[in-house]
Amino acid sequence: MKFLFNKYNFTAYFDDETLPEDLARDKCSALLLSLKNKSGMFATKTQIELKDCFNTTVYTSKEGASKLKEYKKAYHEAIRRSFKSIQALNYSYKPSATVQQKKTIATEASKPIVNEAKATPLKINSIVTGETLYAQPIDLGYQLVNSKPEIVFQILKTQYPDLYILKDANGMLIKKENGFWDAQFYKDGKLMTKSYKIKF
Repeated sequence: MKFLFNKYNFTAYFDDETLPEDLARDKCSALLLSLKNKSGMFATKTQIELKDCFNTTVYTSKEGASKLKEYKKAYHEAIRRSFKSIQALNYSYKPSATVQQKKTIATEASKPIVNEAKATPLKINSIVTGETLYAQPIDLGYQLVNSKPEIVFQILKTQYPDLYILKDANGMLIKKENGFWDAQFYKDGKLMTKSYKIKF
């Protein structure tokens, strides 16, 4: 899989490789590849899915199939046929004076991650609250309460231990340095960042 992505103008990494600093720091700027095996009795079938950090499928390839009798050869042929959908996207890197795009695929075993830089930088309103929140377990995550105590956020777990989804807040919670966590969310059309210390 890594060879195929590299061949068609992407850059691929296995999860045991060192990722670029920006991708390692912000995994939500990437897509995770999932290879589905849909083989039956008479044919080997595969399908490629690309998912974001919220586990939402953003792209599904056409199904690739092979009727070769030797499983290994059939599996490889089916993958190549699935990949023709991605090949047909005809992606190429075309930097300009004002906009630079970059797609990176980091492969997690058989699961690559695709990183695409934002075309336009966002203006972020940052607030360091200095407030400490306390995490109380709930279904699928935690509720974060202050010292009053009031519920400030409800957060949902993702596959990454340093990243949570802010429930009902259109945002995410990201682990930073020195025990701080950044809550990033949109309010009145503006991207807000509030930094907290959180005790789990």
